[in-house]
Amino acid sequence: MEYIRFGNTGMTVSRLCLGTMTYGTPTDRWPWALNEEQSRPFIKKALELGFNFFDTADIYSLGASEEVVGRALRDFAKRDDIVLATKVFNPMGEGPNDKGLSRKYIMSAIDASLKRLGTDYVDLYQIHRWDYNTPIEETMEALHDVVKAGKARYIGASSMYSWQFAKAQYTADLNGWTRFVSMQPHYNLVYREEEREMLPFCQDQKVAVIPWSPLARGLLTGKRTKERNETERAKTDSFGKSLYGADSDFDIVNRVSELAERKGIPNAQVAMAWMLSKPAITAPIIGASKPGHLEDAVGALSVKLNDDEIKGLEELYQPHPVLGFH
Repeated sequence: MEYIRFGNTGMTVSRLCLGTMTYGTPTDRWPWALNEEQSRPFIKKALELGFNFFDTADIYSLGASEEVVGRALRDFAKRDDIVLATKVFNPMGEGPNDKGLSRKYIMSAIDASLKRLGTDYVDLYQIHRWDYNTPIEETMEALHDVVKAGKARYIGASSMYSWQFAKAQYTADLNGWTRFVSMQPHYNLVYREEEREMLPFCQDQKVAVIPWSPLARGLLTGKRTKERNETERAKTDSFGKSLYGADSDFDIVNRVSELAERKGIPNAQVAMAWMLSKPAITAPIIGASKPGHLEDAVGALSVKLNDDEIKGLEELYQPHPVLGFH
């Protein structure tokens, strides 16, 4: 495992982050989620491989992911050795105030997450999306107070427009509040729109970048084709269906497969090596639900692509509409 400084902070994280949306309890929304007994070996294996960075969210399996991840990390690791991240925004109940980024909800949500995780603090508390119904001043002050109360060490953001992220940072600076230290964008070989503004902005501002879906919901592994475009998860993943499937996406997957075959390595390692070659990227968030997923991801750290290989992977890209948060 390699380790890297987290943006402009003094914190160090593993070069790969284990995303834990897959772990928790199968539900109507997440029928493909692994239960606790199935999930724990992956978390333990990640720790053995040197992962110290784990990302979850309150919404994953409606809180069950936080509970499962929290118990596993308490059993298998020391709290101070772990960088633990979670998120707030999505509805966790039926009430009108059970969602969003209002002060009322943030203050309730952080306590609920900490209780489920079984910890006094998270290292990174992230807003899952932009809240169009709450003034950004209210959100940033509430997050600042969460940090000052010792319930979060740092705060981060996830998919949004670059102007929104810039506005949030400006608002924090203007008022002397805590800044976001990280951005979790949608970014991979078949969706590169973040290269236009968000990634350059993060580089300029020394913000850590931790992309979600670096393998495009598994598309880049090459196990799906235009004719057979559904895994078991994909059949029930309506959000995933909205993200990928253009002809050019599969052309890129074929290019990944060709390079992987030449190198004698899995597709996933080629796709991850491409992402890790980008100077803006801190730690991609990877999922693991089958044996070998974690080892493949760690193996990508030693795969170095030359300029011609990178050009070959990138040259077929076609612009996409905004996908993942709009």
